[in-house]
Amino acid sequence: MRILLAGASGTIGTALIRQLETNHEVRRLVRRAAKGPQEVRWNPAAGDLDVEAVEWADAVINLSGAGIAGGLWTRSYKETLYSSRITATRTLVDAMRKASNPPTVFISQSASGYYGDRGDEVLTEGSSSGGTLLADICRRWEAEALKAPDGVRVVLARTGIVMAKEGGALPPLLIPIRFFAGTSLGSGRQWWPWISLRDEVRALEFLLTAPLSGPVNLSAPVPATLDAITLQLGKAFSRPVWFRVPGQILTTVIGQLAYELLLVSQRMEPRALTRAGFTFDEPTPEALAGWVHRTATS
Repeated sequence: MRILLAGASGTIGTALIRQLETNHEVRRLVRRAAKGPQEVRWNPAAGDLDVEAVEWADAVINLSGAGIAGGLWTRSYKETLYSSRITATRTLVDAMRKASNPPTVFISQSASGYYGDRGDEVLTEGSSSGGTLLADICRRWEAEALKAPDGVRVVLARTGIVMAKEGGALPPLLIPIRFFAGTSLGSGRQWWPWISLRDEVRALEFLLTAPLSGPVNLSAPVPATLDAITLQLGKAFSRPVWFRVPGQILTTVIGQLAYELLLVSQRMEPRALTRAGFTFDEPTPEALAGWVHRTATS
């Protein structure tokens, strides 16, 4: 399969390229000058993308967007969070609509933030959206993807909290644990829709051919609270989890970002994925902790 990938330089994109290149031909969209035939230059802010790039592709995967934790949520950075997702998605869709032979599938990243702060409610693909800033971003992001032309199977990949050694939420949890200062955040009872990086990229590859469209939750099949996750990570390294950072301190120091990224509760289930036959390598917090320990000590 020929795959055009936007957002290739991030943690997920880098791992996804490694996963895909063993079985597929991949071209990456880049904002700088292309360095070879496997790169295509584009300018999403200006809506600039050569239609031939999407006509070449059997599938387009869109992982574009400024990092949620890439800066304090000033008014300017909030605008960046919106524009970096919406303009990139719009540029890809516009090119597909102009193409005489558009790709057959469009996998467009979304996020668990779509659901907002939902306590203990079980969240499936049919659950309503929430009232947070991230929920609004995700709704608008998804709406742009759904403008793809008829005949393109659109998958809205609502990715949870990706656990990766290279970035994201895992390193800040692991560093204090390994120094005997394991820490949980807020009440610790908030549900984190976690997924290992390995399962994340495997799921994205699975969605290239799985008979799924619309929203698909990308999270582990065994939901867990933050306390449960940190406890298992501590056990894996034979370290205690001693401390708790109150939510009020987090929101005082880093504001709305702390609430929406760390403290909201989303008990998300990957119902569409599991019903389609996808199997997880790390389905439980115990499996996640074992994988982290093996990769950290190998």
